[in-house]
Amino acid sequence: MFRAPEQEQSFLTVRDLQVHFSTEDGVVKAVDGLSFDLKRGQTLAIVGESGSGKSVTSQAIMGLINRRTAAVSGEVILEGQNLLAMDDEQVRLLRGQKMAMIFQDPLSSLHPFYTIGKQLVEAMQVHQKVSKAQARNRAIEMLHKVGIPSAQTRVDDYPHQLSGGMRQRVMIAMALINSPDLLIADEPTTALDVTVQAQILELLTSLQAEFNTAIIIITHDLGVVADTADDVAVMYGGRMVEYGSVHDVFARPEMPYTLGLLASVPRIDRERVTRLDPIPGNPPSLINLPKGCAFAPRCSYTDQVMGTMCSTISPDLVETAPGHLVRCHIDSAQRRANSEAKLAALAAPTTRDGVA
Repeated sequence: MFRAPEQEQSFLTVRDLQVHFSTEDGVVKAVDGLSFDLKRGQTLAIVGESGSGKSVTSQAIMGLINRRTAAVSGEVILEGQNLLAMDDEQVRLLRGQKMAMIFQDPLSSLHPFYTIGKQLVEAMQVHQKVSKAQARNRAIEMLHKVGIPSAQTRVDDYPHQLSGGMRQRVMIAMALINSPDLLIADEPTTALDVTVQAQILELLTSLQAEFNTAIIIITHDLGVVADTADDVAVMYGGRMVEYGSVHDVFARPEMPYTLGLLASVPRIDRERVTRLDPIPGNPPSLINLPKGCAFAPRCSYTDQVMGTMCSTISPDLVETAPGHLVRCHIDSAQRRANSEAKLAALAAPTTRDGVA
Protein backbone atom coordinates (compact mmCIF):
# COMPACT_ATOMS: atom_id res chain seq x y z
CA MET A 1 0.00 0.00 0.00
CA PHE A 2 1.22 3.49 -0.82
CA ARG A 3 2.25 5.60 2.17
CA ALA A 4 3.42 9.19 2.33
CA PRO A 5 6.80 9.90 3.93
CA GLU A 6 6.29 9.96 7.69
CA GLN A 7 8.08 13.28 8.16
CA GLU A 8 5.69 15.16 5.90
CA GLN A 9 2.05 15.73 6.81
CA SER A 10 -0.38 15.14 3.95
CA PHE A 11 -3.19 17.59 3.39
CA LEU A 12 -5.17 15.18 1.19
CA THR A 13 -4.97 11.42 1.63
CA VAL A 14 -6.70 9.02 -0.77
CA ARG A 15 -6.70 5.35 0.20
CA ASP A 16 -8.02 2.43 -1.86
CA LEU A 17 -10.53 4.61 -3.72
CA GLN A 18 -12.95 2.53 -5.78
CA VAL A 19 -15.71 3.82 -8.04
CA HIS A 20 -17.80 1.14 -9.77
CA PHE A 21 -20.83 1.69 -11.99
CA SER A 22 -23.39 -1.07 -12.56
CA THR A 23 -24.65 -1.29 -16.14
CA GLU A 24 -26.66 -3.76 -18.19
CA ASP A 25 -23.41 -5.06 -19.67
CA GLY A 26 -21.60 -5.46 -16.35
CA VAL A 27 -19.74 -3.49 -13.69
CA VAL A 28 -17.58 -0.62 -14.92
CA LYS A 29 -14.56 -0.41 -12.63
CA ALA A 30 -13.80 3.23 -13.41
CA VAL A 31 -11.41 3.59 -10.46
CA ASP A 32 -10.10 0.46 -8.78
CA GLY A 33 -7.97 0.82 -5.65
CA LEU A 34 -6.31 4.23 -6.06
CA SER A 35 -4.11 5.65 -3.27
CA PHE A 36 -1.99 8.79 -3.05
CA ASP A 37 -1.05 11.70 -0.80
CA LEU A 38 -0.87 15.43 -1.48
CA LYS A 39 0.64 18.19 0.64
CA ARG A 40 -0.19 21.88 0.75
CA GLY A 41 1.52 23.96 -1.91
CA GLN A 42 2.24 20.94 -4.11
CA THR A 43 0.84 19.80 -7.44
CA LEU A 44 -0.04 16.25 -8.39
CA ALA A 45 -0.65 15.45 -12.05
CA ILE A 46 -2.83 12.46 -12.92
CA VAL A 47 -2.19 11.34 -16.48
CA GLY A 48 -3.39 8.63 -18.82
CA GLU A 49 -5.46 7.98 -21.92
CA SER A 50 -9.18 8.68 -22.12
CA GLY A 51 -11.09 6.16 -20.03
CA SER A 52 -8.25 5.52 -17.58
CA GLY A 53 -10.23 6.89 -14.62
CA LYS A 54 -8.69 10.36 -14.26
CA SER A 55 -11.85 12.47 -14.31
CA VAL A 56 -13.86 9.98 -12.23
CA THR A 57 -11.14 10.24 -9.59
CA SER A 58 -11.52 14.01 -9.42
CA GLN A 59 -15.31 13.77 -9.30
CA ALA A 60 -15.13 11.24 -6.45
CA ILE A 61 -12.85 13.52 -4.43
CA MET A 62 -15.21 16.45 -4.99
CA GLY A 63 -18.25 14.37 -4.02
CA LEU A 64 -19.82 14.69 -7.48
CA ILE A 65 -20.47 10.97 -7.99
CA ASN A 66 -24.12 10.00 -7.58
CA ARG A 67 -24.11 7.29 -4.90
CA ARG A 68 -27.42 5.98 -6.24
CA THR A 69 -25.83 4.97 -9.53
CA ALA A 70 -22.29 4.15 -8.39
CA ALA A 71 -20.58 2.24 -5.59
CA VAL A 72 -17.90 4.47 -4.04
CA SER A 73 -15.62 3.09 -1.33
CA GLY A 74 -12.27 3.73 0.30
CA GLU A 75 -11.13 6.91 2.03
CA VAL A 76 -10.72 10.50 0.85
CA ILE A 77 -9.35 12.34 3.89
CA LEU A 78 -9.12 16.14 3.68
CA GLU A 79 -7.51 17.67 6.75
CA GLY A 80 -8.54 14.73 8.88
CA GLN A 81 -12.12 14.50 7.56
CA ASN A 82 -13.16 11.47 5.52
CA LEU A 83 -15.27 12.95 2.74
CA LEU A 84 -16.70 9.56 1.75
CA ALA A 85 -18.18 9.15 5.25
CA MET A 86 -20.05 12.47 5.02
CA ASP A 87 -23.52 13.03 3.66
CA ASP A 88 -24.07 15.06 0.49
CA GLU A 89 -24.94 18.27 2.33
CA GLN A 90 -21.76 18.19 4.43
CA VAL A 91 -19.63 17.69 1.32
CA ARG A 92 -21.50 20.44 -0.52
CA LEU A 93 -20.57 22.91 2.23
CA LEU A 94 -16.91 22.02 1.82
CA ARG A 95 -17.09 22.20 -1.97
CA GLY A 96 -16.24 25.71 -3.06
CA GLN A 97 -14.89 26.67 0.36
CA LYS A 98 -12.32 24.01 1.22
CA MET A 99 -12.02 22.49 -2.25
CA ALA A 100 -12.90 23.66 -5.74
CA MET A 101 -12.73 22.38 -9.29
CA ILE A 102 -11.98 23.88 -12.70
CA PHE A 103 -13.85 21.96 -15.36
CA GLN A 104 -12.63 21.17 -18.85
CA ASP A 105 -15.16 23.22 -20.83
CA PRO A 106 -15.81 26.66 -19.31
CA LEU A 107 -18.53 27.54 -21.81
CA SER A 108 -20.73 24.65 -20.66
CA SER A 109 -19.77 25.18 -17.00
CA LEU A 110 -20.81 28.85 -16.91
CA HIS A 111 -24.54 29.68 -17.03
CA PRO A 112 -25.29 31.49 -20.32
CA PHE A 113 -28.20 33.53 -18.88
CA TYR A 114 -26.25 35.27 -16.09
CA THR A 115 -23.33 37.65 -16.15
CA ILE A 116 -20.01 36.33 -14.91
CA GLY A 117 -20.20 38.82 -12.04
CA LYS A 118 -23.54 37.46 -10.86
CA GLN A 119 -22.17 33.93 -10.95
CA LEU A 120 -19.05 34.89 -9.02
CA VAL A 121 -21.14 36.76 -6.43
CA GLU A 122 -23.39 33.74 -5.95
CA ALA A 123 -20.38 31.41 -5.59
CA MET A 124 -19.12 33.58 -2.74
CA GLN A 125 -22.41 34.24 -0.97
CA VAL A 126 -23.24 30.53 -0.85
CA HIS A 127 -20.27 29.94 1.44
CA GLN A 128 -19.69 33.27 3.17
CA LYS A 129 -21.92 35.74 5.01
CA VAL A 130 -21.06 38.83 2.99
CA SER A 131 -23.17 41.52 1.37
CA LYS A 132 -23.78 41.61 -2.34
CA ALA A 133 -21.58 44.70 -2.63
CA GLN A 134 -18.74 43.00 -0.79
CA ALA A 135 -19.07 39.90 -2.96
CA ARG A 136 -19.07 42.02 -6.13
CA ASN A 137 -15.91 43.83 -5.03
CA ARG A 138 -14.28 40.47 -4.33
CA ALA A 139 -15.40 39.23 -7.77
CA ILE A 140 -13.79 42.23 -9.47
CA GLU A 141 -10.64 41.69 -7.41
CA MET A 142 -10.43 38.04 -8.47
CA LEU A 143 -11.06 38.86 -12.14
CA HIS A 144 -8.21 41.34 -11.97
CA LYS A 145 -6.01 38.80 -10.18
CA VAL A 146 -6.53 36.18 -12.92
CA GLY A 147 -5.54 38.67 -15.60
CA ILE A 148 -8.83 39.85 -17.09
CA PRO A 149 -8.40 43.45 -18.31
CA SER A 150 -10.95 46.13 -17.37
CA ALA A 151 -12.37 43.84 -14.69
CA GLN A 152 -14.78 46.51 -13.41
CA THR A 153 -16.62 46.51 -16.75
CA ARG A 154 -16.07 42.89 -17.82
CA VAL A 155 -17.72 41.73 -14.60
CA ASP A 156 -21.07 42.54 -16.24
CA ASP A 157 -20.32 40.55 -19.42
CA TYR A 158 -22.03 37.29 -20.29
CA PRO A 159 -19.95 34.15 -20.95
CA HIS A 160 -20.50 34.28 -24.73
CA GLN A 161 -18.89 37.73 -24.82
CA LEU A 162 -15.55 36.32 -23.64
CA SER A 163 -12.92 34.34 -25.50
CA GLY A 164 -12.13 30.75 -24.51
CA GLY A 165 -9.06 31.83 -22.58
CA MET A 166 -11.00 34.52 -20.73
CA ARG A 167 -13.79 32.09 -19.84
CA GLN A 168 -11.19 29.72 -18.43
CA ARG A 169 -9.78 32.58 -16.35
CA VAL A 170 -13.31 33.25 -15.04
CA MET A 171 -13.57 29.59 -14.02
CA ILE A 172 -10.28 29.90 -12.15
CA ALA A 173 -11.52 33.07 -10.44
CA MET A 174 -14.73 31.28 -9.44
CA ALA A 175 -12.78 28.32 -8.09
CA LEU A 176 -10.48 30.55 -6.04
CA ILE A 177 -12.96 33.21 -4.87
CA ASN A 178 -13.39 31.47 -1.51
CA SER A 179 -9.64 30.72 -1.18
CA PRO A 180 -10.00 26.91 -1.17
CA ASP A 181 -7.15 24.78 0.14
CA LEU A 182 -7.54 22.16 -2.62
CA LEU A 183 -7.97 22.94 -6.32
CA ILE A 184 -8.68 20.27 -8.93
CA ALA A 185 -8.17 21.25 -12.57
CA ASP A 186 -9.67 18.78 -15.05
CA GLU A 187 -7.98 19.28 -18.43
CA PRO A 188 -7.79 23.05 -17.82
CA THR A 189 -5.98 23.87 -21.09
CA THR A 190 -7.33 21.32 -23.57
CA ALA A 191 -9.40 23.69 -25.73
CA LEU A 192 -6.92 26.58 -25.63
CA ASP A 193 -4.16 27.56 -28.02
CA VAL A 194 -0.58 27.15 -26.84
CA THR A 195 -0.08 30.83 -25.96
CA VAL A 196 -3.18 31.00 -23.76
CA GLN A 197 -2.33 27.56 -22.35
CA ALA A 198 1.04 28.85 -21.15
CA GLN A 199 -0.64 31.89 -19.58
CA ILE A 200 -3.18 29.73 -17.73
CA LEU A 201 -0.48 27.42 -16.38
CA GLU A 202 1.62 30.38 -15.26
CA LEU A 203 -1.47 31.82 -13.59
CA LEU A 204 -2.17 28.61 -11.66
CA THR A 205 1.45 28.44 -10.53
CA SER A 206 1.50 32.03 -9.30
CA LEU A 207 -1.85 31.70 -7.51
CA GLN A 208 -0.67 28.48 -5.87
CA ALA A 209 2.41 30.29 -4.56
CA GLU A 210 0.19 33.07 -3.18
CA PHE A 211 -2.46 30.90 -1.52
CA ASN A 212 -0.35 27.76 -0.76
CA THR A 213 -3.02 25.72 -2.53
CA ALA A 214 -2.75 21.98 -3.11
CA ILE A 215 -3.48 21.30 -6.79
CA ILE A 216 -4.46 18.18 -8.71
CA ILE A 217 -4.18 18.52 -12.49
CA ILE A 218 -6.00 15.94 -14.59
CA THR A 219 -4.44 15.83 -18.06
CA HIS A 220 -3.14 13.75 -20.94
CA ASP A 221 -0.62 16.43 -21.92
CA LEU A 222 2.83 15.50 -20.63
CA GLY A 223 4.09 18.99 -21.49
CA VAL A 224 1.66 20.43 -18.94
CA VAL A 225 2.90 17.89 -16.41
CA ALA A 226 6.56 18.80 -16.93
CA ASP A 227 5.80 22.50 -16.47
CA THR A 228 3.59 22.37 -13.40
CA ALA A 229 3.67 19.14 -11.38
CA ASP A 230 5.73 17.99 -8.42
CA ASP A 231 4.49 14.38 -8.52
CA VAL A 232 2.87 12.29 -11.24
CA ALA A 233 0.36 9.43 -11.04
CA VAL A 234 0.02 7.44 -14.26
CA MET A 235 -3.33 5.65 -14.59
CA TYR A 236 -4.35 2.82 -16.89
CA GLY A 237 -7.53 0.76 -16.82
CA GLY A 238 -8.77 2.48 -13.65
CA ARG A 239 -5.61 1.73 -11.67
CA MET A 240 -2.38 3.54 -10.87
CA VAL A 241 0.48 1.90 -12.78
CA GLU A 242 3.30 4.30 -11.89
CA TYR A 243 3.80 7.05 -9.33
CA GLY A 244 6.75 9.27 -8.56
CA SER A 245 8.27 12.71 -8.75
CA VAL A 246 8.28 14.46 -12.12
CA HIS A 247 11.99 13.72 -12.38
CA ASP A 248 11.53 10.01 -11.66
CA VAL A 249 8.66 9.56 -14.10
CA PHE A 250 10.27 11.56 -16.92
CA ALA A 251 13.93 10.62 -16.43
CA ARG A 252 13.58 7.10 -14.97
CA PRO A 253 10.18 5.70 -16.06
CA GLU A 254 9.85 1.95 -15.57
CA MET A 255 6.29 0.98 -16.45
CA PRO A 256 6.05 0.08 -20.18
CA TYR A 257 2.86 2.13 -20.46
CA THR A 258 4.67 5.25 -19.20
CA LEU A 259 7.43 4.61 -21.75
CA GLY A 260 4.73 4.39 -24.42
CA LEU A 261 3.23 7.73 -23.38
CA LEU A 262 6.63 9.43 -23.51
CA ALA A 263 7.43 7.89 -26.91
CA SER A 264 4.20 9.22 -28.40
CA VAL A 265 4.98 12.87 -27.57
CA PRO A 266 6.21 15.04 -30.49
CA ARG A 267 9.78 16.34 -30.16
CA ILE A 268 10.58 19.90 -31.24
CA ASP A 269 14.33 19.26 -31.03
CA ARG A 270 14.25 16.93 -34.04
CA GLU A 271 14.69 18.26 -37.53
CA ARG A 272 12.90 15.52 -39.38
CA VAL A 273 9.16 15.19 -38.98
CA THR A 274 8.60 11.44 -38.71
CA ARG A 275 5.68 9.37 -37.54
CA LEU A 276 5.33 9.16 -33.80
CA ASP A 277 5.70 5.86 -31.99
CA PRO A 278 2.15 5.27 -30.72
CA ILE A 279 1.09 2.61 -28.25
CA PRO A 280 -0.49 -0.19 -30.31
CA GLY A 281 -4.09 -1.19 -29.82
CA ASN A 282 -6.75 0.48 -27.71
CA PRO A 283 -7.34 0.97 -23.98
CA PRO A 284 -9.18 -1.96 -22.37
CA SER A 285 -12.87 -2.04 -21.58
CA LEU A 286 -13.40 -1.20 -17.93
CA ILE A 287 -16.22 -3.77 -17.90
CA ASN A 288 -14.02 -6.62 -19.10
CA LEU A 289 -10.42 -5.98 -18.06
CA PRO A 290 -7.76 -8.58 -18.92
CA LYS A 291 -7.20 -11.16 -16.18
CA GLY A 292 -3.53 -10.38 -15.71
CA CYS A 293 -1.82 -7.07 -16.32
CA ALA A 294 -4.33 -4.74 -17.98
CA PHE A 295 -1.59 -3.39 -20.27
CA ALA A 296 -0.28 -6.81 -21.35
CA PRO A 297 -2.23 -7.01 -24.67
CA ARG A 298 -0.52 -3.77 -25.80
CA CYS A 299 2.88 -4.28 -24.15
CA SER A 300 5.97 -5.03 -26.26
CA TYR A 301 7.99 -6.33 -23.29
CA THR A 302 5.91 -9.34 -22.20
CA ASP A 303 8.58 -11.71 -23.52
CA GLN A 304 10.79 -10.55 -20.64
CA VAL A 305 8.50 -12.22 -18.10
CA MET A 306 8.70 -15.96 -17.50
CA GLY A 307 5.62 -18.04 -18.18
CA THR A 308 2.14 -16.55 -18.43
CA MET A 309 2.23 -14.14 -15.46
CA CYS A 310 1.42 -11.10 -17.61
CA SER A 311 -1.81 -12.65 -18.87
CA THR A 312 -2.91 -14.40 -15.68
CA ILE A 313 -1.74 -12.44 -12.61
CA SER A 314 -2.38 -8.77 -11.94
CA PRO A 315 0.88 -7.16 -10.76
CA ASP A 316 1.06 -5.33 -7.44
CA LEU A 317 2.10 -1.70 -7.13
CA VAL A 318 5.59 -1.95 -5.61
CA GLU A 319 8.22 0.59 -4.58
CA THR A 320 11.17 0.39 -6.95
CA ALA A 321 12.94 3.39 -5.34
CA PRO A 322 12.01 5.77 -2.50
CA GLY A 323 8.70 7.35 -3.50
CA HIS A 324 8.71 5.68 -6.94
CA LEU A 325 6.01 3.03 -7.41
CA VAL A 326 5.57 0.71 -10.40
CA ARG A 327 2.98 -1.93 -11.30
CA CYS A 328 4.80 -4.43 -13.54
CA HIS A 329 5.98 -8.09 -13.53
CA ILE A 330 9.26 -7.33 -15.30
CA ASP A 331 12.34 -7.50 -13.08
CA SER A 332 13.36 -4.09 -11.74
CA ALA A 333 16.86 -4.19 -13.31
CA GLN A 334 15.37 -5.14 -16.69
CA ARG A 335 12.79 -2.35 -16.42
CA ARG A 336 15.57 0.17 -15.86
CA ALA A 337 17.48 -1.20 -18.86
CA ASN A 338 14.35 -0.89 -21.01
CA SER A 339 13.87 2.67 -19.80
CA GLU A 340 17.45 3.70 -20.55
CA ALA A 341 17.29 2.20 -24.04
CA LYS A 342 13.95 3.83 -24.86
CA LEU A 343 14.95 7.25 -23.53
CA ALA A 344 18.27 7.10 -25.37
CA ALA A 345 16.43 6.37 -28.61
CA LEU A 346 14.03 9.24 -28.00
CA ALA A 347 16.88 11.63 -27.26
CA ALA A 348 18.95 10.67 -30.30
CA PRO A 349 19.03 13.60 -32.77
CA THR A 350 17.98 13.07 -36.37
CA THR A 351 18.51 14.97 -39.61
CA ARG A 352 16.11 15.36 -42.47
CA ASP A 353 17.56 12.18 -43.92
CA GLY A 354 16.93 10.35 -40.67
CA VAL A 355 20.64 9.93 -39.88
CA ALA A 356 22.09 11.08 -36.58
